[in-house]
Amino acid sequence: MPGDGMATTPEPDARGPGRRRFLGYVLAAPTLVAAAGTSSAPRAAADGIPSPEITELVDLNDVMTAAALPTSGLITVEVNEDGTVSFALPRAEVGQGITTSTAMLIAEEMDVPVERVRVTLADARPELLFNQLTGGSNTTFSTYTPVRVAAAVARQRLLNAAAVEFGVEPGDVELKDGVLSAPDGRSAGIGELSGKAAGRTSERVSVSLKPRDRFTVVGRPHTRVDALAAVTGRKQFTLDLDVPGALPTMVCRPPTINGRPGAVSNLDEVRAMPGVTDVVVISTGVAVRAETFGRCIDAVRALRVSWKPGTAEGKSDASVLEELRAAEPPMGLPPLTPSVEGSFTFHFRSNSALEPNCAIADVRPDRAEIWSSLKSPIVARQTIAARLRLPVAAVKVHVTEGGGSFGRKLFFDAALEAAEVSQKTGRPVKLMWHRADDSRQGRTHPMAISRVRVAYAGDTVLGYRQRHTSVSTDLGHGLGELLTAMAARLPVGDIGFSETFFQLSQSMPYDFGVNSRLLAETDKGFNTGSMRNVYSPDVTCARELIVDRLAARTGKDAYTFRRRFLRDERARAVLDKAAEAGDWGRTMPDGMAQGIALHTEYHSANAVLVEIDCRPETVNRRVRDGVTGPRVTKAVVVVDVGLTVNPRGLEAQMTGCLMDGIAQTLTSGLHLRDGHFLEASWDNYFYTRQWNTPLEFDVIVMPDTTGEPGGAGELGVAASMAAVACAYGRATGTMPTTFPVNHGTLSFDPKPTVPPIPASPADGLDHVR
Repeated sequence: MPGDGMATTPEPDARGPGRRRFLGYVLAAPTLVAAAGTSSAPRAAADGIPSPEITELVDLNDVMTAAALPTSGLITVEVNEDGTVSFALPRAEVGQGITTSTAMLIAEEMDVPVERVRVTLADARPELLFNQLTGGSNTTFSTYTPVRVAAAVARQRLLNAAAVEFGVEPGDVELKDGVLSAPDGRSAGIGELSGKAAGRTSERVSVSLKPRDRFTVVGRPHTRVDALAAVTGRKQFTLDLDVPGALPTMVCRPPTINGRPGAVSNLDEVRAMPGVTDVVVISTGVAVRAETFGRCIDAVRALRVSWKPGTAEGKSDASVLEELRAAEPPMGLPPLTPSVEGSFTFHFRSNSALEPNCAIADVRPDRAEIWSSLKSPIVARQTIAARLRLPVAAVKVHVTEGGGSFGRKLFFDAALEAAEVSQKTGRPVKLMWHRADDSRQGRTHPMAISRVRVAYAGDTVLGYRQRHTSVSTDLGHGLGELLTAMAARLPVGDIGFSETFFQLSQSMPYDFGVNSRLLAETDKGFNTGSMRNVYSPDVTCARELIVDRLAARTGKDAYTFRRRFLRDERARAVLDKAAEAGDWGRTMPDGMAQGIALHTEYHSANAVLVEIDCRPETVNRRVRDGVTGPRVTKAVVVVDVGLTVNPRGLEAQMTGCLMDGIAQTLTSGLHLRDGHFLEASWDNYFYTRQWNTPLEFDVIVMPDTTGEPGGAGELGVAASMAAVACAYGRATGTMPTTFPVNHGTLSFDPKPTVPPIPASPADGLDHVR
């Protein structure tokens, strides 16, 4: 395939002077296959040291887009003979709705019904390099133009083929709803002309994209293309796949984080249990393959294993907190002017998704095949091949749709385990983690402390400093490689990739004079991950609480204080809208209060206003084995992501972000004791429940402000968490400094770690209300 292309030049065309034209390709194929042009990634300035406002030059989303662009020409749109359009999306659909938004982009550019666009998930394709990595709210941002260009190439090719077929000029052919029509009424479906529009050789073509004022699909609410299948149980996730011979498999795991198996005293006895086909020792535990998952659980609970120490042996919340304090960078000398300062502690949080961590593997002596929901499938394929000692080309990795992720599926531990078990047993396996496995041995949001100091004089803010100290965040899933590969092109100087990630993802929306934000990390003994919004929820929550305190110290209203110092009109607009729609400043009973917060990231802006009820009758509600605490009774989420492809999908994303924010502020935290987490499932890990969900909730999507989509998937978590924290502080009269706020109360009896899978409850009916 030619290696130059997707340059854009303003040249006139028949349908609009000054329209930008893009270069794409028609590929040699029996039916019409079109691709966007390729281009070298744009270079950012590489000189100098990290700027406090580096995200105004380049942010993480820009870097991911630049890294993906050189291989965008390898992603194709295909017109099938049955009149459908196929596109293999090189990203992971984990519930965020990108298959729907991508189908909408193709439908818009090709003038075909959304229902006739078939978006599937691409298998691992090493040639795509960094173009098959899902994260950083980047999918729509980076694929928006390449997908449209490929679709526009296909559309133009179909118009040309129809013109030849009808004996008219291409400009006289109309394409609507997948049907090409001539002025005299003759017509043909796109499938009928796909073969005639196909390329005999690959050739480069120039196309214009549809102007936004002609959009009829993009920007309008659309139900998810997989909604019916999801609600009727027909949608297939990994464990729904029928791979011949793949039997249920589970792993007996250590009692402490990352412990290793030693001797197994009753291996033969467990192998002889009913329904058990195989029991093998693997690197992470002892794997059991059986006829059913119930038989697996029985066998796992029966195993007697001696365990070697783990990587967090003997550690607790208190000891990790001491490590963090010792690693905290200095804030510098106290300012000579008045200042406001605070230190905030954020405990470990579980990164468990709704769908259990799972994978299917069929490993043979000369090849392997893997099925799993993977956000970094290329790295997974390379790692699995190395573990199996097979050539990468002999390993095929299929990306399946996932039931949630929040960063969890950037890691492929289940796929790696499944491959190891399949190789050792010589049989296909369908491996699933138990809920207790994911709480205790899975990925967690790292424990962190964040110290903020703001100096001021009168009504002027002179400077802002923030030092964020965290248990190390594992970025070894593809994002780290991406940053390393792009380092020479980034204006960040010679700093490590965790600090690079931090600087490229954190912004300062306020004009607070000289400001600096630094990350320090310590302790790599935990299984951490890039949980939704990564560093931003903690960093933003700490900042917004200090902004509230600064406003109070200077005698200003929290909303008007923020508004005065905002540096960007888009941020000011979302803040104003949230205050207006949420009726900021209204009189509320004692023990109830409003909170408002702002977050900007990935070329998008978000403001959240919440109302919280901290009255005793609410805080002391009784819930079995739970701490109810305060309740968020009302929330208004205002979001500006530039061009919104699917407003309905964006509303769903913001709803999830708000629930994340409520959870991280009020209820969701892991308790570390003696090298293991006490939580063992969602029955004692308290994500936002129905009894803490707002009674009133509104998402407001602002009109298009940029003409292009910004990042959205993670955007709403930080402002939501901060708004709830600020409301809590106003309602109680005390600024919270530890999160979740109820972390000091253990409301349940911890389940034993041996056996690692707790006994199934037998008293469920006793608790029905």
